[in-house]
Amino acid sequence: MAKIRLFIDHPLAGGQPAELNADQAHYLSGVMRLAPGAEIALFNGRDGEWLARITAAGKRGGEVEVLHQTAPQRDPPDLWLIFAPIKKARTDFIVEKAAELGSARILPVQTDFTNAERIRQDRLQAHAVEAAEQCGGTFVPQVEALQPLSRLLSGWDESRRILWADEAAAGPAESLAGLPPGPWAVLIGPEGGFSPAERDRLRALPFVTRISLGPRILRADTAAVAALTLWQAAIGDWK
Repeated sequence: MAKIRLFIDHPLAGGQPAELNADQAHYLSGVMRLAPGAEIALFNGRDGEWLARITAAGKRGGEVEVLHQTAPQRDPPDLWLIFAPIKKARTDFIVEKAAELGSARILPVQTDFTNAERIRQDRLQAHAVEAAEQCGGTFVPQVEALQPLSRLLSGWDESRRILWADEAAAGPAESLAGLPPGPWAVLIGPEGGFSPAERDRLRALPFVTRISLGPRILRADTAAVAALTLWQAAIGDWK
């Protein structure tokens, strides 16, 4: 098996060439010191994983020859993550772990107590790509632009339920085994928690299920990992 995996936004089929951008070509030739003829793994989020052979790599770009499929496409369950951005490194961590744990879409939101007023969407998307490359995934979740939580909830499709990890509900962890199937989203709040107005609104929404993540109040990044893990174990593709 090839040790290096790259995400490439290009159709993949045996016997076909595929272009590398300048950053990818530099990584292969300048960082990893791979020469033409070396083999790598490619995936595009749609066609599974493919073995490819480097045919050219330089400062301005490169090219590979796609050989054959090595793994089928594996899509995650229909689970989204909604979270309020926190400090830069911890926001990066949330996006990386959401990609690894099987989130299909990542939606940063601005709440009343959110500290971050903006995010670098392109940088967070790159972290999602890197997580998939490193953990053997064939799917990369889309990281959406930052938007107010109020706007997101106003336009929400009620057929997708929201699992709200409420820090104020700290207590015995609840079993998620009885949750109905179908599309879901996990909601994680900011470092300061949700405001009283936001909490009142969430409690009133019929498609929101409020849960406890245990007897201790968790940091936002830890809460995201815990909630995604519980959902995947209960009704996701870990069963």
